[in-house]
Amino acid sequence: MTDQQTGSFPYPRTCPLSPPEAYATLRAEQPISRVTLGSGRQAWLLTRHEHIRQLLASPDVSSNMAHPGYPLSFDVPQEVMEQQRPVMLAMDPPDHTAQRKLVISEFTARRMLQLRPRVQEIVDEHLSAMLAAGGPVDLMTTLALPVPSMVICELLGVPYADREFFGECTAKLLSVSTGYEELGRTHQQLHQYFTELIAAKTAEPGDDLLSRLVEKNRDAEVLDDEGLVRMATVLLVGGHETTANMIALGVVGLLENPDQLGKLRANPDLVPSAVEELLRHFSIGDQVTSRVVLADMEIGGVLIRAGEGVIGLSASGNHDEAVFTDPGELDISRGGRQHLAFGYGIHQCIGQNLARIELEIVFTELFSRIPGLRLAAPVAELPFKDNAGVYGLHALPVTW
Repeated sequence: MTDQQTGSFPYPRTCPLSPPEAYATLRAEQPISRVTLGSGRQAWLLTRHEHIRQLLASPDVSSNMAHPGYPLSFDVPQEVMEQQRPVMLAMDPPDHTAQRKLVISEFTARRMLQLRPRVQEIVDEHLSAMLAAGGPVDLMTTLALPVPSMVICELLGVPYADREFFGECTAKLLSVSTGYEELGRTHQQLHQYFTELIAAKTAEPGDDLLSRLVEKNRDAEVLDDEGLVRMATVLLVGGHETTANMIALGVVGLLENPDQLGKLRANPDLVPSAVEELLRHFSIGDQVTSRVVLADMEIGGVLIRAGEGVIGLSASGNHDEAVFTDPGELDISRGGRQHLAFGYGIHQCIGQNLARIELEIVFTELFSRIPGLRLAAPVAELPFKDNAGVYGLHALPVTW
């Protein structure tokens, strides 16, 4: 296989509900290729499921964004990247292992099951308010954003009254249009907030994740004060924006596939399977599987040199015909969790159990309580967004 350039990345979407058409072409003709990113850096693209899993399972790759070969999508001066202290998502073992160990027990399936009744209450409260107000409404602001925001705030021990502040901060952090100065101000605002909150939790612990994190860290001594602040920021941002995007896209996907929605209504036991299929189908975190190769390695017959950046396109891997039959079709009976929507390997999403519960409850209650739900605008007119490889919607007008 030759080292052939396949142009600039990212590729445009011709259909907002499907990955870029270029992914299927590359899977068939050139599954491993070289592209030029918006930052001007070169990177390898992996488009097949097996190759992406091989990359993410390898101990010879790094998630360190400060590495000069990391496939950044936008241009950031190298000296700026090197000055930033890494967060858990951008760490390698053993530091990553130690930090993940501090919080992994907070997101087990068993602990999330205990949280389920409260998630149910939060969803019910927001749906009741929606119904009382009457349609049309923006589902993003009335349900998709506030539900995961309230859940993660309660889990962390963050006052929910601060949700609007966090929503604005998250949007800025994930937007490629945010300038350096504004990005710096946003980081500083979050830093100051969590510095004060963690100090309060240290002085007077509560029954919440941040209080337990402070207590565990007192014994393990993994994080300093700055590290605790950065961990809190990562958990808050990661637990709110991505789930909101999946709620909105999942609603659109089901409304645009009435046969699948009908099947779901006729058999509510299919909800967990439907959630997995929607996660696979939309794969909203397409580029979170970016890595730098630390030692020469061969993937699919192609030699990738140490120091080169690689992007394992999860949306492409999740539409790989070798793994999924008719991958372009939404099939809520498909079942299985072999998709890459939560990543793979040591960096697999720590909050996946929480996300699944939120999605299951939202889809169950939304379509049962509002059987006449429909889009208030054609799909082609919906304001889709793709910020730094995270796909979603700015707004979702619905009525009934």
